[in-house]
Amino acid sequence: MNQVYTPLIKQWLILLALTIGSTLVFEHSQLDVRISELFYSNGDWLLEKGGQPYAFILYDFPKALLILMIVALLVILILRYVRRKSTYTMRAKTFFIGLVTTLSNREIGYLLVTLIAVPTIIASLKAVTHVSCPNNLALFNGALPYLSIWQNIVANTEAKCFPAAHASAGFALYGFAYLPTLKRHRVKIIILTTILGWTMGMYKMLIGDHFFSHTLVSMLLSWTLACGFAMIFFAKRRVKKPVLLKISV
Repeated sequence: MNQVYTPLIKQWLILLALTIGSTLVFEHSQLDVRISELFYSNGDWLLEKGGQPYAFILYDFPKALLILMIVALLVILILRYVRRKSTYTMRAKTFFIGLVTTLSNREIGYLLVTLIAVPTIIASLKAVTHVSCPNNLALFNGALPYLSIWQNIVANTEAKCFPAAHASAGFALYGFAYLPTLKRHRVKIIILTTILGWTMGMYKMLIGDHFFSHTLVSMLLSWTLACGFAMIFFAKRRVKKPVLLKISV
């Protein structure tokens, strides 16, 4: 095993264990209920679903920004391919474009996979877990009982609320932390991504769409996926050293 990537593999295993452990411990817990009760009073949630300007700032805008980011990455990758120059550069009119043009094709490919796959995988899991949103539960003036994830899977309800998909769009930016070019900024990127993801997740909690555990597991799973993709994309292959034969005459 390459010694350079041993810490990354260990980190991935720790993140995977934390994701599974958090699901088992916090999903369907009194902690979830107590936290959501802080945002619910007299039949109403702290924020109205769809109410402006919060819906635009914390829901529509981040999603649009992620899509634009993916499109920009695709355009740069296509332009490089068309011109057949991996070192293709362009005038950096924005900070993001200026940053991306310094990345290798492999790094851009990794970002594309991470930014697309993380929200997609988490959104797909929602259709498997069948966990209800707080605002649909009898605990909060809804109609559905509060069941565990296993009970919801067996019941096969139409609910699709676990893990939190919206927040995963923000947590997908953990991918930037694993770019070799930005390695020295890894801690800063992780902190900023965590703040962004939880800001997006908190909005959904304030309107009753998610419990605390939904966002927590979304964060850990997104981080796990970003780390896993990094191991695949940036794994260094061992180069066999040529064997020198001494021929005596």
